[in-house]
Amino acid sequence: MSQRNPFRRTGLTPQEPDGSAFSLRSFDMTLSPIHSRRIRPASSRLARAALACALLSGCDYITLDPKGPIAANETLLFYNALAIMTAIGAPVIAAVFVVAYWFRKGGRGTFYLPDWHYSGKIELVVWSVPALTVFFLGALAVVGSNRLDPRVAIAAEAKPLDVQVVALDWKWLFLYPEAGVASINELALPIDTPIHFRLTSATVMNSFFIPNLGSQIYAMGAMETRLNLLAHEPGDYLGLSAQLSGAHFTDMRFTARAMSADDFAAWIAQARRNPDKLDRDAYGALLKPAPESPRVFGAVESKLFDAIVARTAPTPENAAACAPAPRRATQDASAGKGT
Repeated sequence: MSQRNPFRRTGLTPQEPDGSAFSLRSFDMTLSPIHSRRIRPASSRLARAALACALLSGCDYITLDPKGPIAANETLLFYNALAIMTAIGAPVIAAVFVVAYWFRKGGRGTFYLPDWHYSGKIELVVWSVPALTVFFLGALAVVGSNRLDPRVAIAAEAKPLDVQVVALDWKWLFLYPEAGVASINELALPIDTPIHFRLTSATVMNSFFIPNLGSQIYAMGAMETRLNLLAHEPGDYLGLSAQLSGAHFTDMRFTARAMSADDFAAWIAQARRNPDKLDRDAYGALLKPAPESPRVFGAVESKLFDAIVARTAPTPENAAACAPAPRRATQDASAGKGT
């Protein structure tokens, strides 16, 4: 014998106003699987949340794993700001629950103040807390911004290394003017040596960022920006474009290889043995919008970086080359006719 569905109603025969009877079709009010699904207990939801946290704990938090002094100071700035916001915000959030409990409806020990309309102490707290938050965070930001100015050179015993960076579609070009070599999507850095970057873009604006070393900065055409970084530990660090710049901007990733001074000298010597030369023709081939695998050039044309900056400058010649094509006379004539 089949069980009766408690949500099914059948066989209703109400009367019409004139006394005649009519039959209603049986209709089904069975709950859908979505509505009939039992609500999961809180323990199950907590277990799933704990599992998600455990899985996320295996992620590599490169922005909070500094490998140089700039990234270390930025991480310290982040934690200091977090501590200030927690010290001020946590009591405020706790006070919300305390007030809600004290003034809850019913129960013993609750407060009932029908004639209350103003409290100077509460007014002081309400305005002083956000004022203190803005003051401390503002002071922290001003001091930290001046200390972490990307243009300020990093003090170190070693001589700074100059590296010129060009953002292309969809790759990064690194020039070593002192060594006379270049590389694509591979940046070699000696540890404990200040790196002085000069950056520009041959196309649209991009953002140069090595999270483990800190301080992302924009690369723009017709100008150059400057950045100073230093790596304390050897290793391969992720470099990327942090700016949405087109369809394949996610391919604009490179490897920053921090190595000892001897290994860096060996890398330069090996790069010089490469027969490929980066001249104007080779650079023109790199301008084609396409991802590129890491490669090196054993020789670089002199003052190529300055030529790239000048090429994107708003000169009369460049403006004429980028000017829109004139409209055809037939189109102008047809546009002036009425219908």
